[in-house]
Amino acid sequence: MEIVMLGTGYAMAENCYNTCFTLVNEEEVLLVDAGGGNQIFQQLASAKIPYQNIKAMFITHAHTDHILGAIWMIRKLAALIHKKSYAAPFHIYCHDQAADALLQICRLTLPAKFIREFGETIILHTVEEGDKALAAGMELTFFDIHSTKLKQFGFQAILPDGRKLACLGDEPYNPECRRFVEHSDWLLCEAFCRYEDRETFHPYEKHHSTVRDAGTIANKLGVKNLLLYHTEEKSLSTRKERYTAEAQSVFGGNVFVPDDLERIKL
Repeated sequence: MEIVMLGTGYAMAENCYNTCFTLVNEEEVLLVDAGGGNQIFQQLASAKIPYQNIKAMFITHAHTDHILGAIWMIRKLAALIHKKSYAAPFHIYCHDQAADALLQICRLTLPAKFIREFGETIILHTVEEGDKALAAGMELTFFDIHSTKLKQFGFQAILPDGRKLACLGDEPYNPECRRFVEHSDWLLCEAFCRYEDRETFHPYEKHHSTVRDAGTIANKLGVKNLLLYHTEEKSLSTRKERYTAEAQSVFGGNVFVPDDLERIKL
């Protein structure tokens, strides 16, 4: 399996795409969020990921930089379904508030013929903490990250080889999530900026972590591989080197700071 980072930036990024990614298992793909617009199409094309391979999507929460791209994905796949160019169904997983927002935006912006696909070929699953699903050869378990801003879910994925991956969404780790995250082989975690740059980027005011915070938590939880995303965009040319160095100063495992469209073997 591999992860393909379609975007790595925060909500207002202009020089990289909003954070979203795919988990790819041979020909089957799980899309996690979709960024804030139809640039998701360009990112998927650049990553050479066919729409026909995307069988499921997980939406963490209803902020614009995560859910609006999902509207474009629904429009695209509904159109392909109408052309008989996509083998339905397409499964969408999210919590109740995100599901309500998704449906409302779709009803306001998409043609009625596409809306009618909901419940037929596009299946929207409203999930609660502890609910499970199968996607791209993985068993997913969804959990509330206890967001301080807007209700948000993450997930734990048991990979086909039995290893564990945990996605914390785009807010700091909450100890209430420990049972879903501890001893993960892979932890996907936001890190808005380096700790030494906190006075410049004000991560805590934005309810985000620094790289040092993320590394410290990963080390405490016994994580093996730490992947950092949802960052500021002022340091893109040096981000990989500097973020990696700060994380490694407090974390003993492997650190990954991907660029947009980077592929990482799991």
